[in-house]
Amino acid sequence: MFMPAPRQPFLQSPTPDQRADIRLAASKMTGATRRSFEAEMTLKYCGGDARQAESVFGWGRHTVELGLAERRTGILCLGAQGACSGRKRWEDEHPHVAEALRHLAEAHAQQDPTFRTSFAYTRLTAQAALEALQAQGYDAAQLPAPSTTARVLNRLGFRLRKVVKAKPQKKIKETDAIFDNIKKRCPSARLGPWQTLEPRL
Repeated sequence: MFMPAPRQPFLQSPTPDQRADIRLAASKMTGATRRSFEAEMTLKYCGGDARQAESVFGWGRHTVELGLAERRTGILCLGAQGACSGRKRWEDEHPHVAEALRHLAEAHAQQDPTFRTSFAYTRLTAQAALEALQAQGYDAAQLPAPSTTARVLNRLGFRLRKVVKAKPQKKIKETDAIFDNIKKRCPSARLGPWQTLEPRL
């Protein structure tokens, strides 16, 4: 039995203005985000053909093919620089010292009185923390610089600044009425601290 070939979906060719806009949008992106965008535009305007996307938009066909593969499999590819470069955080290189620093900061920490943030405020300075860690027997080669110590404490959830105590509430309009009511009920409230209700002898 004769089976007709499936019809190819009609692809609308982008106008010159659309091509310029798509190129501009792609130029503002990098990495996997750009590859994903190029793959979507290739499927929409070029039927998933990387070579046609290269001729229409001027993108590298190998990059478009990689973006299509990432879209199909859901697996993002990392380059050698992104996967292998970069310096590890100090707390990842020295987890035992970082744990000792956390305990030290917790001993000097206080919750924000307003409870508006989950950060704890500590009166411990970075230099004092380093001196305390050295007193515990940690080698100076294992310890970071004071500025790095401050950043590590921030990443651990502490803020190096003075604890701001809760401020008393301001005088409200009803304050005078409350004190007038107290004076009416307690006559002794009208007297000064040096005066008494007892008659003098």
